[in-house]
Amino acid sequence: MSARKTRTGQGSNSAQVRLYNERIVLQALRRFGEASKADLARAAGLTNNAIGAITAYLAAAGLVVELGKKREGQRGQPATMLALAPEGAYSIGVRLDRVGCETVCVDFGGRILASRSHDSLLPPPKDMLATVAADIKSIEAEVGPERWERLAGIGLAQPYHLGSWLRELELPASSFRLWDEFDFGAALESETGIPVFVENDGNAAAIAELFYGHGRTRSDFVYLFIGGAVGGGIVLDGDCLRGSRGNAGDFAMMPVSASSLPSAPRPERSFDVLLTRTSLAGLRRHLRWHGHAVETLAEIGDLFRHEPRPVAFDEWIDDAVAAFVPAILAITATLDVDHVILEGDLDCGLIETIVERLSAALDAATPESVPVAKVLDGSFRARAGALGAATLPLFFNFSPRSSILTGTAPMFREFRDYAVRA
Repeated sequence: MSARKTRTGQGSNSAQVRLYNERIVLQALRRFGEASKADLARAAGLTNNAIGAITAYLAAAGLVVELGKKREGQRGQPATMLALAPEGAYSIGVRLDRVGCETVCVDFGGRILASRSHDSLLPPPKDMLATVAADIKSIEAEVGPERWERLAGIGLAQPYHLGSWLRELELPASSFRLWDEFDFGAALESETGIPVFVENDGNAAAIAELFYGHGRTRSDFVYLFIGGAVGGGIVLDGDCLRGSRGNAGDFAMMPVSASSLPSAPRPERSFDVLLTRTSLAGLRRHLRWHGHAVETLAEIGDLFRHEPRPVAFDEWIDDAVAAFVPAILAITATLDVDHVILEGDLDCGLIETIVERLSAALDAATPESVPVAKVLDGSFRARAGALGAATLPLFFNFSPRSSILTGTAPMFREFRDYAVRA
């Protein structure tokens, strides 16, 4: 089941407004952690009676729990504090990358309960389908039937063009070309009988950041992910911008000048693309050029932590930052967004170093009268892709997107189903 279906030209009805308000309350609880009904009324702009009815319904559906009384001031009765119920819903996330796959199960609070991973080049799609289906079956047995009964769906996050840019990523064409003609999401839904929510991997990771990370305190940001390739997403007004083909935020394809590194391939056009200069594939290539034989992320991380650190890292970081700066200036000027979140597959200090140098470079390069974009470290590192995939069913079922009010939001299995079984 794809998240790409839309309807246009429709207004709101009372059911849509009620559903939107319920999701506003869930979002407020996710951001606050815990809140009283008065807190929620102020945050949602609703009356106390409306909040009372909504929270009673959400509690009956098993999505909200009472934490007990808390005295907010010196007068009156202590307020009952509410929070999201972690056991209210569960989700499976499948992240497919060109060099690996990870499948996780998360609860409503974003806690990973079980995971399976494979660190190798993607095999042909039918072989990968059998592996993922077996992993999901294994996770189902691990988490148990009660949790599985409240499964919101499977989220699938993958690059939309797995068979492209193989020269720049130094990957074989033999198996990857098969992926361009294979609808993995539809095949996985048919194989498991569970609704599958398909999204670009960059958008999925951005949604995880919106749902469980920096999005708890801000509703507008640009998200960049440095992995085997380079991904990203755009969050505006608390929703992920998708574009006409679902590929908005495909920053890997932004034109940049050619790299000055001797290890970089010469561009076939008059310009290069961000992917060539800022992906971990480019870092791996430059390390090899310096004589460091590295293949896996773990090997790159160990080498980065080595003292003294090989000069190849600093050369690549400086070249990547030089590519990021004009791209980010163009992005933030176009979108009027002043926060950039940078994430990556490595948890060894590399991303923190890039964030520090990129912040300084943007400060020096930003034109007069333009606010300097603040670069923030991402929240989830290598788990961002898998958590992003798992967030998709929860996001589409429980997030207050404006398209709900106009009837243009894709409607999947709604959490109202839970109330019937509660």
